[in-house]
Order: sequence, then structure tokens, then C-alpha cells
Amino acid sequence: MQPTTPTSPVLGDRSPAEFLDTYWQKHPLVVRDALPDFRSPLSPQELAGLACEDGVDSRLILEEGGAHPWELRHGPFASEDFLDLPETHWTLLVQEVDRLIPEVGALLDRFRFLPAWRLDDVMVSYAPTHGTVGPHIDNYDVFLLQGAGHRRWQIGTEPVTNEAIVPDLDVRILADFEADEEFVLGPGDLLYLPPRVAHYGVATDDACMTYSVGFRAPRHQDLVANFLQDAIEEIDPDARYSDPDLTPVTHPGALHEQTRARVRTLLRDLVHDDAALDRWFGTYITRPDRDRAAVPPETPLSAAELVEALRAGQGLRRGPVARLAFIEHDDGTATLFANGNAIDLSPDRAPAARLVTGREQIPAEPLRPHLENEAIVDLLVTLVNDGLLELDAR
Repeated sequence: MQPTTPTSPVLGDRSPAEFLDTYWQKHPLVVRDALPDFRSPLSPQELAGLACEDGVDSRLILEEGGAHPWELRHGPFASEDFLDLPETHWTLLVQEVDRLIPEVGALLDRFRFLPAWRLDDVMVSYAPTHGTVGPHIDNYDVFLLQGAGHRRWQIGTEPVTNEAIVPDLDVRILADFEADEEFVLGPGDLLYLPPRVAHYGVATDDACMTYSVGFRAPRHQDLVANFLQDAIEEIDPDARYSDPDLTPVTHPGALHEQTRARVRTLLRDLVHDDAALDRWFGTYITRPDRDRAAVPPETPLSAAELVEALRAGQGLRRGPVARLAFIEHDDGTATLFANGNAIDLSPDRAPAARLVTGREQIPAEPLRPHLENEAIVDLLVTLVNDGLLELDAR
């Protein structure tokens, strides 16, 4: 059974279909009170604490008060680094907060009307009054949710084709930014921006925290390069060009049709196998960024312990470093892609693919009907013990 069309409160009174048809990758959109009850799960001090941890991607941008205008500093930071900051005109940004703080990761479930593989991460920023990263463009879609305080936004309405950048700065600042619209967002308000739409956000008070839900947009160069590398590894290293049916040539310097046809066939055969292409794409798109790896639990979970927890109402959630996707096949089987690995699921295990993908939090209720299925339970246990899923402690 196909799932029903999802809804999402972040779109206001618009349906996901209307949003995708009218705004997605076409026009900016402001949604007032998109999440009126949303309160920042982090304080500025807690965000600064994350920026001090090893393995956390964090930045400080100082428009004023640094060693030079628009100074960029990279973490991890020491707590003393924050004591020397000026009172205004700086911004702290921390990437992948969704994998660090489950309450932030849960925010991604608000955007499940979009393909899960396209969701990248949640970046959280804090800025005191006048804090900003300057007018700029992003090459991907982004939803900017105001978590605390207020931010004044100036935006363009059309994608920028060829941007002029202020030279000799640590950050990419548009040299000729002109705003078409201006507004202030408060807690729970949301701004959607398509790729390459210029925007300039400035904190208007000392409580400004913004949650940026960014999207993956692989470059064509990266897709093709990875596919070709994968194809090279599948080709017999001893296989060589051969022409046993060669006939006398009319001119030895010509590249004859027979030769060209052989080479064309060799290359075209690489992309004619749809199943192989799908399998490659699933493994490629689920590989974690920054060479991260899932961390198994210190104590492995048994099947009996998992079943008991689920029957008691405890759900699962995606692990901090886990990318999951699936493909269903006509014969009732499925392929589950997990952190770059392809797991072939027989028909008795195939229903698990829908259960464990596409959401941050997996309630116990949809899992319970499958707890008598040993094959599915074994798969869930494997995913938990590999660090791809974990019991939701909340």
C-alpha cells in the first residue's frame, strides 16, 4: 500500500503539493507561525559548548572587532575564545546539530514531504545584535526557522546567475546585493529560499538563534566521477580492446566506423543496466559526509531486549551517523541502503525498509505488528547494533 500524501505544519495553510508546485526551487516563501510552539532546544551557551567539541564543524564570523573585517575563525574553540568577542557584529555557526542533539534532529521530521535523501543537516547559528554573515547566496534549497530572538531579512526574488564577490575577504560576500523584499522573523517563523536566491539576515536583538535546514544537491561532476570510479572497479582489469573480425582498412589513419562502434558499445553498456545504476546511486547517496562512521553501542542489544522495549512503547530513532534509503522491487524484495552499503531484503524482510527509513523518530506502534517476524526483528537488531538505529531514550 502506498503511503498517503504527507502534510506538514511548516507550510501554513498550503499543502505540500501546492508548495512544491508553486515555490520549490522557484520562489521564496515566508510562513508566519510555521511552528508557533517551537522553542529553541539550545541556548547560546549550549551552542557555544558544542562548538568547543572535537569533530564538530563550527565557525565564527566577525564582521567587526576581529583581526580584520569579516574575519572567519574555525573551531573547535576554547571557552576562552568566546570571552574575547565584541558585544555585537559576530555570528557563531554550528553544522550537523541534528546528529548531536536529538531534539534538533526531530525537527527534520517536519519536512518529510520531501525525499529524505535530499535533506542534509540542520545548522544552528547564534548572533547578538547586528550579527550577520553578510549578503550571500547558497547553491541549495534552505528553510530558515527562527528559534529565538528576531532576525531582519532582506532577500532577492530571482536566482543570481553570475554573482560578483567582494575580493580579499575570508567569506563570500555579494558585492552588488540589492534587496527586493524585507521583513523581520520571530520565533516560529520560517523563510524558504530556493537555490542561488540572494539573502542577507541581520540579528535585531541579542537572543537571535536560527535553525537552517539545508538540502543536498550533488554536483553533476561528483555524480559522474563517482559513477565512473565505481564502474572502473567492476570492470575486469585484464579486459582489453579486441577486434577479431577486423577487415582491411581503406586508410590506416582513419578511425573507422567499426572501431568507433566497439568503443561506443563498451561505454554505453556501462549505463544500460538500470538495476546496477540504481544500486550504485543508493550506495553513493547514503554514504555519510566527512568520512564519518556509525558508532555501535557499547553493549550489543539482543532480539529479546529489543522486542521487550518496543512492546513497552519505546521507539527507535535514526543513529547520529546514519543515512538510510530503500528501493522496492517488482518481485516483492527490496534493497535497503545504509551508510553506503546495500542490504538485499527478501519478501519477508522487505516491509522493514519502509519502517526504518524516511524519519528521525520511529514510534513503536508501526513496529509492533512485525515483532513476530523473526527476519524483521533480526534486521532491526542488526541495525541497532551497527549504530544505524538506536532506542529512543525519551
